[in-house]
Order: sequence, then structure tokens, then C-alpha cells
Amino acid sequence: MGAAHTHAPQAAPSSAELEQAVALLQGRTLAVLTGAGISTDSGIPDYRGPDSPPRRPMTYQQFVGDPDFRRTYWARNHVGWQHVDRTRPNAGHHAVARLEQSGVALGVITQNVDRLHQLAGSRRVIDLHGTYADVVCLSCGLEITREDLAERLDALNPGFTEAVGAIADVEVAPDADAVIESTEGFVVADCPRCGGILKPDIVYFGENVPRERVEAAFALVDEADALLVAGSSLTVLSGRRFVTHARRAGMPVVIVNRGATRGDPHADVRIDAGTSPTLTALAEALAP
Repeated sequence: MGAAHTHAPQAAPSSAELEQAVALLQGRTLAVLTGAGISTDSGIPDYRGPDSPPRRPMTYQQFVGDPDFRRTYWARNHVGWQHVDRTRPNAGHHAVARLEQSGVALGVITQNVDRLHQLAGSRRVIDLHGTYADVVCLSCGLEITREDLAERLDALNPGFTEAVGAIADVEVAPDADAVIESTEGFVVADCPRCGGILKPDIVYFGENVPRERVEAAFALVDEADALLVAGSSLTVLSGRRFVTHARRAGMPVVIVNRGATRGDPHADVRIDAGTSPTLTALAEALAP
């Protein structure tokens, strides 16, 4: 597995919890909301899971306002994005895709930036927080791929990645931020069109999710008969608001997560277990 971070084997749900969830969701269409916990089995650590180390992600204000922060971010991301880029969907992602392909799930709202739902075959995916694979200029709006930027950064910083060490030995956060000792001397690439600041198309802490994404996500929830949450602690409002919205609308809510979530008071069924075994079992029961 890629990162140096490890996590406990994903526990299977109890038969009683699973039966409760199936009974509640049977015959209903679902909106699925996922967080970092669904990707841990693919080798991407989560932020707030029971085995996660403390993390302090960079804020939007730091990135925009401080060239040193920006240099540190791009140096770490230049190493880390390659790990995220070669991760593959796990059983949980495939189960969600199966639910959608069978017509049970209408689509996925994900707080993740890893694009693993798309790779697993999900078609209607709302990337709430953007994606690591795209980069945008904050001045002129030019969009380029992270792969194209990597070629420019390699040219500007020859030998940097090799000097850091094997990617497999570097700890990587969910947003592709690698933990490396020194970023001194790393040269940041500016926008090739206007010379402005380039930023990953990821919603940072302190930054708002674009309105059109939020509206699309609410529309997806409103189309469905129930909400299934998988692998999110629901700590941040950007995801939790869909749970409170579903509850206000009188929709059943099922939450699957290792450890407590801030949405638990709104859940009809709460399953404290791994997303891979639980979603696989739900897909087998709901989308045979």
C-alpha cells in the first residue's frame, strides 16, 4: 500500500444493523454522500478516523496570502499527488457504483477529491470539494491538468522527487499533501497564460463550495427517497448540511462510519463498521 499510514482492518457490520438498514432502504431510491473513510481501503488516509494522526490542512488564506506557504504546498503536493493518482477504487466504491447502475442510487455526492467513484464506474458524481486532478489560475481562470503541471514542476525542480525518497515511503494526506522534511528551494510554477497564482481545483478550509455544486447536491438529495452516508465524520458543514436537509424533509438517513459522527442524532440507522464490507452487503441486498 502506498502511504506509510496504516489503519485497522475494516470491521463488518452486525447482522442486526444490516437488517435494520436494508429494511429501511428497501424499495427506496438513494442519494449517497461519501467522505474520506470510504477511500482508506485504497490507501488514502482519512482526516478524522479513529486511526488518523492529527492534521492541520492548509487554509485558503494561507495559500493565497503567503508565498512560503504556497511553495511548501506545491512541493509537498508534487510528491503526494502521484500517490493519489495511482490509487484504485476499493470494494466500497464498486458497491456504490453497483447501486447506481441498478437504479437504486441516483448519484453520489462526495467530499473526496480522489475521483475513485468515477474510476469505479459511478456516472453521476458531484465532487463537492473539487478534484486533485485539475488546477486553476486564480487570476484568469485558465484550467490545466495536474499531470501537465507535474511536467512543468519536474522541469523547474529537477531531481526533487527523487531526493525526497520513494513515494511509497512518504505519508500522504487525503488532499494529496505529502509529509516531507524540507521544501527549501522548490520553484513554484505560475500560470503560463497570465503569470497568476495556480491552485488545485480543491475547496480549501476557509473557502466556500461553489454555489452550483451545492445546488446540484441538494437537488440530488431532493430527488431521492433516502440518504445513505458512508465514511464521513460529518464534522464540517459542507457535508453535514445534506443530512440535516434530509431529516427536515422527513427522509430516512443511514450512516455508515467507523466512529461517531456529528450526524448521528439525525440517523435512523447508525452502523459503526467499515465502509467496504457494509456497502458491499447493502449492494448485495438492495441491488441483487
